Amino acid sequence: MARNIEIKAKVDDFSALYEKLALISDGLPDIIDQDDTFFICPHGRLKLRTLAADRGELIFYQRPDQAGPKTSFYQLSETHDPDSLRETLTLAYGAAGRVIKQRTLFMAGQTRLHLDRVKGLGDYLEFEVVLAENETPEKGIAIAEDLLERLGIDRQELVDQAYVDLLRQKGKHHED
Repeated sequence: MARNIEIKAKVDDFSALYEKLALISDGLPDIIDQDDTFFICPHGRLKLRTLAADRGELIFYQRPDQAGPKTSFYQLSETHDPDSLRETLTLAYGAAGRVIKQRTLFMAGQTRLHLDRVKGLGDYLEFEVVLAENETPEKGIAIAEDLLERLGIDRQELVDQAYVDLLRQKGKHHED
């Protein structure tokens, strides 16, 4: 299974962070519209990411909910019919939530830097230091920590939950 080191942080100033990311990245960013449907999964998380009507990815992953760098294990399978697959998985397992976002993807070496505009939540920075088979989590954590420092991200801005959990929490607060 593939591995990466992840960090997520709340962003107050999208434009300012965009400029910082542009300075440290390897080139121009990609803008990607993503529609993620999460399914009930007892051994981790299972989500279907729709990228276009004929392109999606089914992603299973396991990672701890903690602020700061954390190791994520994942397996990815591509699909050319995400809508049909969503219907099938919803019938089989039940949907657990949905996250719609626009992702601005920068690359810096082996790190994917995501500047996300999440519908219903706001702006976030997420980065994934993709580990090679022979690389230790400690190496990825060191890269992540260096990026936090270079970007001026404070520890109190770090987020320990997935977007789907943050949306669910926000929904419960609105029901009270």
